[in-house]
Parts: sequence; structure tokens; C-alpha cells
Amino acid sequence: MTRPAARRTMLAAALVAATVAAAPRAFAATGGDRRPCEPGPSGGRPGRHPYGDQDEAPVDHHAWTRWSDWHSGDGSGTCVEPGPRPGIAIGRPSGVLEYADPHTGITETWETATWTSPVHTPRSPATEIVASWNARTPADTWIQVELRAAYTDGSTTPWYVMGRWASGDADIRRTSVDGQTDAKSSVSTDTLAIDDPASGLRLAWYRLRLTLLRRPGSRASPTVWRVGGLASDIPDRFTVPASEPGVARGIELPVPRYSQEIHKGQYPEYDNGGEAWCSPTSSQMVIEYWGRGPDDDELAWVDPSYEDPQVDHAARFTYDYQYEGCGNWPFNTAYTATYRNLVATVTRLHGLHDVERLIRAGIPVMTSQSFLATELDGAGYGTSGHLMCVIGFTPEGDVIVNDPASPDDEAVRRVYRREQFETNWLRTKRYAADGQVRSGTGGVCYLSWPLWPSPAQSRVLHRLGVL
Repeated sequence: MTRPAARRTMLAAALVAATVAAAPRAFAATGGDRRPCEPGPSGGRPGRHPYGDQDEAPVDHHAWTRWSDWHSGDGSGTCVEPGPRPGIAIGRPSGVLEYADPHTGITETWETATWTSPVHTPRSPATEIVASWNARTPADTWIQVELRAAYTDGSTTPWYVMGRWASGDADIRRTSVDGQTDAKSSVSTDTLAIDDPASGLRLAWYRLRLTLLRRPGSRASPTVWRVGGLASDIPDRFTVPASEPGVARGIELPVPRYSQEIHKGQYPEYDNGGEAWCSPTSSQMVIEYWGRGPDDDELAWVDPSYEDPQVDHAARFTYDYQYEGCGNWPFNTAYTATYRNLVATVTRLHGLHDVERLIRAGIPVMTSQSFLATELDGAGYGTSGHLMCVIGFTPEGDVIVNDPASPDDEAVRRVYRREQFETNWLRTKRYAADGQVRSGTGGVCYLSWPLWPSPAQSRVLHRLGVL
């Protein structure tokens, strides 16, 4: 299915093509298809990170999560909730907002409070920034997340809306916002990107702003426990050097297996049904790996004849009403973090060595990739964007995944060749079936972990810069 060009189409991840001849769709996550380039040298040597030493990698992940973090920002009407998971909440509302929900046609007035982060300067100027958050929004509440960045030429972006979000769908329809641009950068669903990376213009620093909203007269409040940004400048590449098998050879995590395909035709109002649900299906696998999930009351709305109703539930509550899909990256990690004491974020990794460290520590990794059917042996399909869950490695170092684009739950476990998987995931440029150049994700993934990770988990998360 072809989406409007304004949307970052790779987020529709699960619309996998059955053959190589499937119609390709353009991407905007890494600069879109504005400037086709010729394949160049991949750089590096086999067995090393494709981006070189991690400390020099063009990826910067930063989040505000601690008591001191929340007190370091500028609040208006907010307070800091104490406890093992401190967060920002409404103290005394400082303003009102009239919001016309474009997806319900309803206009309502909401009380507001705001919190603005300090300036964060990434280790290297960036071409892209993705914001993500973990929050709780009781009935009668929701949040808006905005981002403002400074360019390396000294000018600044407007405040871009990166998401209007609620964990439910009774108060507002969670949504991204199309059409945001200042002729230097644009927001495509969930990613702020420089329009012309070849110009040399970059994003030098950024701030995030949270607006917490509730109905007048309500005493309820959203709580935001974590908000952060992934800033990166991944070089264009069609290939990456193959990495040697590492520390996770022979390890396989017991992640539940769910097929998106058995949900085909179910609830078509959520991105045309299960055939397009790879992202929420992958998210649900990992939520249940951590021992969480919706209870029977929460699943009562699902047709009782449907298998794995929790997948239908995940699709509904990750759905982006503007994008018209379930593949909005931060909406998936925000959904994951609505479950008890789970933390989740969108990030980029440098290669399979990073994934191996996470697997060895017991943390599965949801990766986003695109490929032709001829580029991933054993998949049996091609896709312009797809989420799957890495759960381990064979003794030879090949990648074991739970691939939701499978005919049934039993068939979800797959083994893919290491060098093919790594290239498909890490490259930023690829050739589509029609020979046109399209973009890839450059190592994007979802990570989730317990609020109190084990020492081994803490070490690897710190090393990767997300904890």
C-alpha cells in the first residue's frame, strides 16, 4: 500500500511484499530519496564496528529520568513526583489550551503545565533527532512532546510537535503532526531531519518541551518518567563490513512467538489489520518476555474468537491516527513502558556486536530493516520496512529472530545469515525492486528493560549510552 509522501513510509513496517516485484515505498528517516547516491566504499575492516570506535560513533542518546534531571529543567505548573521512578506531573496548572482534535472533530479546553529540558549538545552535530518518552496518562489526561534545535549556522528551528500522545484513546486520538518544516528541516512522523544533509548544515543542540494536559475540574495528572532524544548523523552506505561472531554465540532468549499474519483482516481500522502489525507484534513479544501484558479486562474488547488477542490490543494502542499506522517508533516504546516497571526507548546501535552484548545480558532487541526477497535468505518476502525481534545467535554467529511476518506462531522463529541481516539493518541506502535508490534505517531499534535491571544489564545499557 502506498502512503502519502509526507509520511515516513518505512514505519508501515509490516506491509511486507510477497515478491521482489512488490511496489517500493520511499523513506524519509535518513534523508528520504531526495538525493540518490552511488555506492561507495563501506570503510572499516571485518570484525570491527562499522562506525569505528563506539566513543567516536555519530550516535548520541540522552534522556532525562532522574530527580535531579527534572529539577534541572524549567517548569511552569509542574511538580516532580518522588519515588523509585521520579517524574514530572501537573502541580498547579499554569495555562489553558483549546485543542481541536483532527481525528474526532471535537474541540475541548484543557488545563496545561509545561516542563522544558535544559539544552543538550550531542557529541557530534546531527542530521536527525528522534524523541521518545515513557509516561502514564490516566483518564482525562494526555501529553504533547515538542523539540526545538539549533542549527550549526546559528539559527534555530521552531518548536516541532513530535507527538500528541495518550496511553488510551478515549480522550484524544494519539497522533503525529504532518507538514512541519522551516525549509531547513522537517518532521516526518516521528523524526526531525535536515532537509539537505549534503549542504553540511547540522543540528548542533536541542531541547525538549513537555506539555501535560487535563480536563478542567479533574484532579488527575499525566506523569512522564523519561523523555529523551536520539541524535545521529549516519553516513550514507549501501553496505557495511561484516562483523565476526562475538560474545552471544549459542545464546537464545525465551521470547514468546507471535505472528502478525494470523491477524490479517482483524480490526482494519488499525492500519488495515494484522498484515501491517509487525511493530506492535514485536513489541508485544518483548513485553511478555519481561513478564508483563494486558489482563483479561483490558482484552475484553477483542473478539473472543481471535487468537493472541494481546496483539490486537497492542495494535490499537500503538496506532498513530495521522500516520494511519502502528509503526510510529516512539509510540511503540511508549506503549511498552505503560506496563509495570518497564523502561523503553528508540535508539541506534553500531552493529551486531552491540546486539550480542545485549543478548548475553538477557535483553532482546527489536530491529527495523528493509530488503528485497533476494537479500535475506529464508525470509521468503521483501519489504520496504519491517520490525522483527532478535532473540539470540547460533553457535556459528548467525542471527536468531522472532519474525512476525510468518504464517503462524510456530513458524515465527527464524535463523538469518549474519552478514545479510547486518547489512539490511545498518545500511542507509539500498536499491528497491525497480532499481531506484531508497533509504534504510541505519541501525534503528527498540530497547526495553526492567526499571531495576541486573548488574550485567546495567553495564551493557550504560556502555550503549541509554541508561
